[in-house]
Amino acid sequence: MNSGAGIFVLVYLAIVVVEIAALWNLFTKAGRPGWASIIPLYNSYVLLKISGHSGWWLLLLFIPVLDIVLYIVWMVDLARSYGRGTGFGIGVLLLAPIFIPILAFSDSQYVGPGGAGSSRPALA
Repeated sequence: MNSGAGIFVLVYLAIVVVEIAALWNLFTKAGRPGWASIIPLYNSYVLLKISGHSGWWLLLLFIPVLDIVLYIVWMVDLARSYGRGTGFGIGVLLLAPIFIPILAFSDSQYVGPGGAGSSRPALA
């Protein structure tokens, strides 16, 4: 392995570790077990619950076109669950590796599913 590939692997592993730590922190902020963030599919189920959606959405995400709409709503509601707005939710949607750690390591607090405990108006 040449030095360029080695550096790439180290940077990639560092990003993976930060993302795992960020999801773990998001789960614990919402009162969920952190270990749930490292179990594939179950972590999506728990994130749906954190953002105020039914676990059935996980199955609906396998339907083409509908999955795009549901994913957009899900990410916006995830941001709202931590007291952030729609713009931040779009950031989570488009640049999750940057916005998820910001959400996890900032002073954002879990305010309830879909932002239910905040003073912000919910989506209709």
